[in-house]
Amino acid sequence: MKLKTVYICSECGYKTPRWYGKCPTCGSWNTLEEDVEESAAPVSAKNTAAVHYPAKAAVPRKLSEVDTDEEIRYPTGSAELDRVLGGGLVKGSIVLLGGEPGIGKSTLLLQICTYFGKEHSILYVSGEESSRQVKLRADRLGVKGESLSLLSSTDALSIANCVRERTPDIVIIDSIQTMNLRELNSSSGSITQVRECTNLFMRLAKELEIPVFIVGHVNKDGAIAGPKVMEHIVDTVLFFEGERNQSYRLLRAVKNRYGSTNEIGVFDMSDRGLKEVLNPSAMFLSGRPVGVSGCSVGCVMEGSRPILAEIQALVTKSGYPSPRRTSQGFDFSRLAIILAVLEKRAGLFYGTLDVYVNVVGGFRLDEPAADLPVALALYSSLIDLPIPENIAAFGELGLGGEVRSISGISQRLNEAARLGFSVCIVPKTSLRGLDPKEYKTGIVGVASIRQAFEYLKKYAEKNSEKG
Repeated sequence: MKLKTVYICSECGYKTPRWYGKCPTCGSWNTLEEDVEESAAPVSAKNTAAVHYPAKAAVPRKLSEVDTDEEIRYPTGSAELDRVLGGGLVKGSIVLLGGEPGIGKSTLLLQICTYFGKEHSILYVSGEESSRQVKLRADRLGVKGESLSLLSSTDALSIANCVRERTPDIVIIDSIQTMNLRELNSSSGSITQVRECTNLFMRLAKELEIPVFIVGHVNKDGAIAGPKVMEHIVDTVLFFEGERNQSYRLLRAVKNRYGSTNEIGVFDMSDRGLKEVLNPSAMFLSGRPVGVSGCSVGCVMEGSRPILAEIQALVTKSGYPSPRRTSQGFDFSRLAIILAVLEKRAGLFYGTLDVYVNVVGGFRLDEPAADLPVALALYSSLIDLPIPENIAAFGELGLGGEVRSISGISQRLNEAARLGFSVCIVPKTSLRGLDPKEYKTGIVGVASIRQAFEYLKKYAEKNSEKG
């Protein structure tokens, strides 16, 4: 058997016998990874049986004949995970869960086994830990389940045979980078091994209609290690996010064939495992300073869920010839645009000042509705005017200084009222067809960023007179 070295692009799967810095097919840099493959076996009389006796042809079915009346979703016992999955785990689906090491991927999957084990049989396959180690972790997390079976193996083919024999209701593979097929000479975690093992488990899930969870490691760039085609094979791709020095964890759906990709799940990591955070807005706003300039509150929509987050801005004199611009949790390019609009349309000056913007709690605001609260925080820090703690704001900022309309205004107002905010600064155009009497919070509609600044000044003057 002759072996040869090839280089495979992790983005598009392009294969070449030579290494290139740039992939000739997709144009990505430094994505060609070394692999070893065996040459094709010569055709002989022994291996031509499949040619003379082909497999039974697949029979198509009309769309109207496919029955979907039966329940095809399994609730996981975690409302946050069900939200991200689109209502539960779909029968016969394959879900890829990725994230940084130690973020809580294995913990989450082991914890939901407690709920799954009440009505379903589970096969938990660990390629990184022995069955004893998994048992010790399960005891620490308080996981109990008579229907939970453990298998410590890295042989993908033997695992598939075990699944066919036992036919469990749910299979968990931890992790796909440790699995290997003996027929392939490349090492575990290589592009070929990861792709073929994922294909094997995908066919297994569809053939037996067993939902399969697959844990995937991430590389230094934050993407799931292995070929990009792996994400195309699976039905759902979930990412676990969070900072090591923070206890919260965010679960996002990057791809979901059976639900929305806009929903997020919020968890809190403790010594007893992951706990659901049913009110993430209160968590992100906890410990908010009072009477400090540069602090504002915005509201973003994550799918159907409104989340309030605190935004802090610090504008200070620069000690460098070129002032610094730093942003955490908010798009840097968007920050540059907002600063340019404030200078051109509002007459503010940031040219020789350092600007720092931070979204508290490590939360990331990637929606246009966060423009207005960021602009208010920058304005508040510049003139040292504290924004009252009972004011929230949301709206998109245009290049002409106008505050443009946003979607989901009703949900945002209700969430702000529920958390005790008495005034909301919103785009004036979003108030069309809206009855302010239906909401428990005061609504201030502004057409431009100048109007928002003027309202803050008047509100501060009234409070100072009362004081």
